[in-house]
Amino acid sequence: MDDAYVQAPEHRPVAPAAEATGVPVIDLSPLAATPPPGAVDALAAEVGAACRDWGFLVAVGHGVPEATAARAVEAGRAFFALPAERKAAVRRTERAPLGYYDAEHTKNVRDWKEVFDIFPRELPPPAASADGELVFVNKWPGDGDLPGFRVALEEYAAAMEELAFKLLELIARSLNLRPDRLHGFFREQTTYMRVNRYPPCPRPDLVLGLGRHRDSGALTILRQDDDVGGLDVRRPSTGEWVRVRPVPGSLVVNVGDIIQVWSNDRYESVEHRASVNSEQERFSIPYFFNPARRTAVEPLEEMVSEERPSRYNAYDWGEFFCTRRRSNFSKLDVDNIQIAHLRKDSVAMPARTD
Repeated sequence: MDDAYVQAPEHRPVAPAAEATGVPVIDLSPLAATPPPGAVDALAAEVGAACRDWGFLVAVGHGVPEATAARAVEAGRAFFALPAERKAAVRRTERAPLGYYDAEHTKNVRDWKEVFDIFPRELPPPAASADGELVFVNKWPGDGDLPGFRVALEEYAAAMEELAFKLLELIARSLNLRPDRLHGFFREQTTYMRVNRYPPCPRPDLVLGLGRHRDSGALTILRQDDDVGGLDVRRPSTGEWVRVRPVPGSLVVNVGDIIQVWSNDRYESVEHRASVNSEQERFSIPYFFNPARRTAVEPLEEMVSEERPSRYNAYDWGEFFCTRRRSNFSKLDVDNIQIAHLRKDSVAMPARTD
């Protein structure tokens, strides 16, 4: 096994993983009908507590049809079962970072996985493309290889987008904002979706399928493998790594860095990783809900006061996003950019009390 996969001793997984207890499992089914008075506010309060205390939640009753999710999962399995040369035909490049890839790096350590990325809403190419500017164009395998592959993933992505806007409204309500306060940032999204395959690994004690990280976007909605666990999160309250047991048919919703900044640290982007095992492959489908490329990300004015000044300098999401995408492509000489680098020097990071 290549040394590029080996984690530093302090970041290696410990087996058996401790199972997370008290994980917030939230039933979103009231959103599917006309809820009784107060039901949406109560649901928003649950979501807010989960975002504050855990940085993520497990959503059930989310309204995404199981058949739609199952078709997407099977499409992913069929793609990764293709011969290597057919997958290589839609391989991504550093400048065109959509499609297939099997050499991604997280924290400058190679991940034990292969992935396929798409933009559900393709971005137009830059009007005047500068040297090194990324071009986001989907690379689809031919229907001769995988009939129905594109349709299955696009159908699932559409269901994810509908759910993402509902979750965004609940988060806004939980912060005492008007329900559609955050919607305008997503008119021209940089949202993307990924299908992951984590193969069996001969040394799961040394390697991670996906290294420790925080998601840089607004929200991540993850379809876990119902049968094979591997999602680990670091509890904000204790710093302990714990395993999130799969709940069949559920979706795991992560707060990303952008929500942390918009909320001025009321909600925290949780650190997480994917562990592997020596016997079974594992599949997952994360949906990364991201704002428009020209978004200037900074604490919302409603979240800033004299008692709680802005904790972050504004940053350009498009530049941040592209920098992070480049860092995933190959090993760099330095760590990739984090929102901690954008924290105002005059603002310390005390333990959260609210």
